Amino acid sequence: MNRSSKTAAAVLTAAGLLAGGWLPAGAASADDGPGPSAGDRVLWGAVTIPPGRDGIVEAAGLSGGEAAELSGPALGSGSTLTLTAPDGARVTGAPLSTAGYRGAVAADGRSAAYTATSEEQPWRTGAYPFVLAVPADAEPGTRLNGCVLRLADARGVARATGGCEVTVGLPSPVLSRPESGVPLGARPAAAGTAHPGARITVSDQDGNEVCTDTAGPDGLWSCAPARDLPDGPNRLQAKATLNGVGATSEQIRISVGSPTPESAPALAVPPR
Repeated sequence: MNRSSKTAAAVLTAAGLLAGGWLPAGAASADDGPGPSAGDRVLWGAVTIPPGRDGIVEAAGLSGGEAAELSGPALGSGSTLTLTAPDGARVTGAPLSTAGYRGAVAADGRSAAYTATSEEQPWRTGAYPFVLAVPADAEPGTRLNGCVLRLADARGVARATGGCEVTVGLPSPVLSRPESGVPLGARPAAAGTAHPGARITVSDQDGNEVCTDTAGPDGLWSCAPARDLPDGPNRLQAKATLNGVGATSEQIRISVGSPTPESAPALAVPPR
């Protein structure tokens, strides 16, 4: 699995990332043909993706009861679910592997679609993932507008429409100091990297604030505790926040004062 795929999977798994639901349908544009009736449902999905990364937005499928409410003939083979990418983003994948659907991405990355290849009541269960790539210069905390979801029958007539909410997230900060597993003084300095301008808060294993700083234009930050940390093993973690979005670093294990039994060198055992 390449780095982009790992990132997309990690983002999706760690945060839940899909805020799905069904809302009253809005009017479709003239180009879409007849819009969904008042009894239809609007497709919806949401995802948060850091700049320069990929993430997965899932369009929730119509449940059996809701699918039955769609006006017109039953959806079958040849019906399509299309996602148009929001402004500045691209669709890079349609990775659904379930039998009965075929995914395809447009050459320009502006859209992707799943096409039903089975007559057996498509779009009634599950969720339909689309991989989106956010540009590296996107500002964390902003919303990318223009994401559109459209479910159409085999003739291309819209049967349900909606959109997805794509928020630019924040890359995870890196906590590179203090060094893990080395006995430390009572006030060990912390340092690392983060998105420029992000506010960094370092906390211990109990959630107590240890120190804070703001990442500079080069992404570097550092801070030192204003109080002594308790002796013994502990864990530190950095959290970055900017424009209402946040991300956390991996935890590092530290030991303040004397070495812990795990880090102390083993004593030589004399031969019997």
